[in-house]
Amino acid sequence: MAAAVPTQARSGAESPRDAAARLALVELLLFSDDAAECARATVDWLAERGGARKSICALIEAESGTLKHVAAAGVSEGQIESLHLALEAPDDPLVFALAGREPVSLGKRRAPDSWRNDFLAIPLPLSEAWEARQGLLLVSPARCEPEARWAAEMLGQKIARLRAAAATAESAHKVQRERELLLNIVNASPDPILLTDPEGRMIISNARADALFSSKEGESEGRHRAVTLNNMMFSAALSRQAIDESGAVRRELLLVSPSEGSDLLFELLSSVVQHPREGTCVVSILRNVTDLRAATEQIEENYRRLRLAEADVRAERDRLDLIIDSAADPILVTDSSGKILLMNSPAERLFTAPDLDERAEAERAVRSNDAHFSSFISNLFLTGAGLRWRGEIPLTNPSTLQPLPVEAVAGKVMSEHGEVTAVVTILHDRTEAIEKARLYEQLKTASEQLEEKVCEATAELVRRNELLQRQHLELEQASQLKSQFLANMSHEFRTPLNAILGYTSMLLQGVSGDLAAPQKNKMLRVDSNARHLLSIINDILDISRIEAGKMPLHLEEFEMPALVAELLAEVEPLIQKARLQTLTDLPRGNALVVSDRQKVKQIVLNLLTNAIKFTPHGQVKVMVREDERRGEASIAVEDTGIGIAPQDQDKVFEDFRQADNSVTREYGGAGLGLAICRRLAKMLDGRIELQSRLGRGSTFTLVIPRKGERQ
Repeated sequence: MAAAVPTQARSGAESPRDAAARLALVELLLFSDDAAECARATVDWLAERGGARKSICALIEAESGTLKHVAAAGVSEGQIESLHLALEAPDDPLVFALAGREPVSLGKRRAPDSWRNDFLAIPLPLSEAWEARQGLLLVSPARCEPEARWAAEMLGQKIARLRAAAATAESAHKVQRERELLLNIVNASPDPILLTDPEGRMIISNARADALFSSKEGESEGRHRAVTLNNMMFSAALSRQAIDESGAVRRELLLVSPSEGSDLLFELLSSVVQHPREGTCVVSILRNVTDLRAATEQIEENYRRLRLAEADVRAERDRLDLIIDSAADPILVTDSSGKILLMNSPAERLFTAPDLDERAEAERAVRSNDAHFSSFISNLFLTGAGLRWRGEIPLTNPSTLQPLPVEAVAGKVMSEHGEVTAVVTILHDRTEAIEKARLYEQLKTASEQLEEKVCEATAELVRRNELLQRQHLELEQASQLKSQFLANMSHEFRTPLNAILGYTSMLLQGVSGDLAAPQKNKMLRVDSNARHLLSIINDILDISRIEAGKMPLHLEEFEMPALVAELLAEVEPLIQKARLQTLTDLPRGNALVVSDRQKVKQIVLNLLTNAIKFTPHGQVKVMVREDERRGEASIAVEDTGIGIAPQDQDKVFEDFRQADNSVTREYGGAGLGLAICRRLAKMLDGRIELQSRLGRGSTFTLVIPRKGERQ
């Protein structure tokens, strides 16, 4: 509390006794944390030291917004109760006193209660530094105003500070409670939720997000690497280009399960928020859509099969319609209840009334025909005669109204589950039985063939479905085995190889003492072979990354001649060791190309090392060409080496294959270099061409699009 400036007493300078009394009140106010206690102490001090016969302290309640007494001296209880009033009464002198900055005499303001007229109302506090009023200090008589003003200033400042501290503590408690509630809500979410800066560094994350992006000491190296990869992929997804988009941004994000090592596909929803302390932040929600993507692909595949099946059914239906319409006898296809589903033109003439003058008679004939036919179909099911039923039906020709005795032959069409799906009925006019006998046999044969085709088509669909299911299971098992193989190879091969390389380097550097020349030569061989094995493992992993579509492209503009010069400088030790002549054929100018420079360099470097490796003597030539018409550029590596036989020229681009795959072959290698080159060239929308003659040398040419100007 700020030190108060002592006021002068009414009779002159302040006495030491009065100064001590004021100091005692200040100390009590300074060390007390109760507003009511401070008010009682101030009222008692005014009665004892300030010359006040009556004094009342009334404070404003923050909850109700009313003025209520807290402490009093020299005033009856009934008079004190009348001080409880609402601040919305503008005509009350106490409300007027609260609004001012100076003491107010209630007698001049004509207080509602006559006993208040001799009181002086002093607002708490008086200084302009405190905008909000805390209450009033009422004293009587008015001649004790100097002491009362000082006491009101001290008490008002103390109460204002106490209430400000209480409000601050309440706000801090509310903020802490809301923070804990927010963290509980975020951690209860089944989806990973993160608050990061624009570069992907985490500020807040829930438990689901920690499982993907955080690791602890003592966990496996594989989990640490998976977490590192996930953070890299997440940071790349929150690149500046994506963050600058307006509103929430949805995109797909491929991550790795740190516990299982499997691929997980997430839908990433990111939105930019402004934090008063952290600045620009990004709120990201990840939803696992791995199973949803697999289910979607399965649904699309099933829908494709359904469309094919529907096309087959439509084709069979068209063939059936063609067969039925080509028949001269009436043919009807009905369901098990006798409802007609399909009939040909001769049948329509029997079961459809013609447009004649005798329309009523024709309609009666049609109804009679329907009744006789339904009865015939019912007998087919009631008698249990099997799939075929033959009988006579007395029909009437609706056109001539003449009786038409026919012989009906009905056949059931059964599903693969033994249910009747339809009934095919053929009606024969017995008057033309001899002439129609041959056609009847043909129609019967066609009906049997159609039934067989339907059964065969159904059986074929079932067989194909089972085959596809087996293939799907085999593909899943192969994918799991491949993922397991790559994970094991990455951890099991690289870790011991790195240890071998590390210890070999330490021995070669003399950490354990100087080595003899034979020992050093052998250690150099160990180091060379370990690095060779590590390069083979890297090649295998490169092939896997390319097949999985995880090999990114970084397009840039570069000069082909400069790239060739850089490559020749790198292989210069190999060329000198092989004692080969090196030639170049470069175009004039810069020969600019927009492509992935690192991958182009990797391809050409592999072609150069192969040329040096398989050329015992002679020369190696590098040529750069530009095709303006086709918009392509090429780098050719020509050698005078052993060459490749025509039947082996396709094999060299296969995985783990060389032209000579025998155990006793002269040249080593895993057979992965050209396979990786072809895949990388395909990623660059290019190709690798090969021209070779056995014993004359080979020419490998990388052709890539120039792309023109950067898009």
